[in-house]
Amino acid sequence: MSTQTRRPATEPTPSGDGATRTPPKRADGGVLSKPRGVVVTVIVALLALTWLFPLLWALVNSFREYDYTQANGYLSFGGWTTSNYEEAWSRGNFGLHLRNSLLVTIPAVVLTLWLSSMVAFVLARFSYRFNLMMLGVFLAANLLPPQALLIPVFRMFREVPLPMFMSDSGSLLNSFWALILVNTAFQMGFCTFVLSNYMKTLPREIYESAELDGASVWRQYWQLTMPLVRPALAALATLQVAWVYNEFFWATVLIQQGDKLPMTSALNNLRGQFFTDTNLVAAGSIIVALPVLVVFFALQKQFVSGLTLGSTKG
Repeated sequence: MSTQTRRPATEPTPSGDGATRTPPKRADGGVLSKPRGVVVTVIVALLALTWLFPLLWALVNSFREYDYTQANGYLSFGGWTTSNYEEAWSRGNFGLHLRNSLLVTIPAVVLTLWLSSMVAFVLARFSYRFNLMMLGVFLAANLLPPQALLIPVFRMFREVPLPMFMSDSGSLLNSFWALILVNTAFQMGFCTFVLSNYMKTLPREIYESAELDGASVWRQYWQLTMPLVRPALAALATLQVAWVYNEFFWATVLIQQGDKLPMTSALNNLRGQFFTDTNLVAAGSIIVALPVLVVFFALQKQFVSGLTLGSTKG
């Protein structure tokens, strides 16, 4: 019985022409060598600090008195207080405006994901002549700047009637329905594009088996496709909550009553007539950002996985 000994990976191997060739060595640490890895880590850390510095500086100043910072400068430390948050909450009436933001954000996100998933299912499941053209139509809303549509949308919403129990003004203008519809219209293109690419990665064999079992198109969409795209829906929900909640332009254009403004527009209530307490505004900004941060950290895993949605096949 003969035994064969395996050459070490670093041992030179003879080639066909009699010369010996040394196999290439892998760099320590995988893809990057150790010195390069240190350089990349330092660069990424500096970029992260540069990106987070305004938020961290606003957080620090939100706990400081305005008179102290005016006397000693913003580069000093001291004058700590929590009264800025109490005053910002009461003066900005953030309780009311948070309710307004929830009344707009939750229906807009649910409606956007629901309609986008149905359109994406048709685009991914069925092939016909105008498939790509329809996808381009849904993406067109994301390519147009909202300022270009300001006057047409304003006039259209002013002329569309609504019952008085749905809108105090009797029209879409100055109602929550206006913000829900305009956010849904502008976000459907991106969500349809992402979901259609994700649905195309699903094996077609499962749909063929469903058809053999007599499943209708609606059943294939609701009971087969929707459970499989839950990771994509969770990632898009995180993005949509941040985008719709932080939307400022359409809220200031379509809402004219102060008691219907969302959280982002309510920051204007913290500005004074002759001067602005920047520490108070910083505290208000932190309060406004907290709901989005809570949603992000709660769905952080789905959000990170959503960065590569539809990029792989299989």
